[in-house]
Amino acid sequence: MNILAIGCHPDDVEVNCAGTLVKYKKKGHNVTICHVTNGNMGHVVIQPDELREIRMAEAKKSGEIAGIEVVSCDLGDLLVHDDIAQRDKIMEVIRFFAPDAIITHSPSDYMPDHVAVGKLVFDASFAASVPHYGKGRAAKLGPIYYMDTLAGVNFLPTEYVDITDEIETKLAMLECHVSQMKWMRDHDGIDFAEFVKTCARFRGLQSQVRYAEGFTQCYAWPKIAAARLLP
Repeated sequence: MNILAIGCHPDDVEVNCAGTLVKYKKKGHNVTICHVTNGNMGHVVIQPDELREIRMAEAKKSGEIAGIEVVSCDLGDLLVHDDIAQRDKIMEVIRFFAPDAIITHSPSDYMPDHVAVGKLVFDASFAASVPHYGKGRAAKLGPIYYMDTLAGVNFLPTEYVDITDEIETKLAMLECHVSQMKWMRDHDGIDFAEFVKTCARFRGLQSQVRYAEGFTQCYAWPKIAAARLLP
């Protein structure tokens, strides 16, 4: 299968579904991560142009750990909104990678950029399936899975993936995002790796494994799949 995870910022995917992506990869599936924004506003001191380069390099390094290709739509932070040009940019990514399943942000997420990305992915996946719209070969209208929200707030999983064997790789990928991890430790007093590991442990307790990631499926015809597509 071809699996496409579309997150808003570099590191969003690592936080919420990297264990699942690593598991897909171990099973021999093709996995791609697409970041819609470049993360250029994600620091108090580092200026946006410099941070853009840093965060895109961090994202590539993270993907290399698991052998996952990483691409970016390269939009600026806080500029994501319901826009045809942005939808079509994501549509082109979907057409190029022809995913059998897409993972993206939940409509109940806490950040406007995240929610906007989830909506754009829903719209773009439909546009990608229309043969005479835009450029490139039409993609099939496949399932969308929504990944967990930060700290699981307002998110009740309907499916779980056991990532007990993938948790350390997930955390190693997360630690590649030094510009975020170091700042939060040094200035905010937050060990974000511990935060993420704790959330995975909580989802594991819910699903009777050591560590897990939670998902809900997008229930819209014909995106519903009877077969289990999560690993």
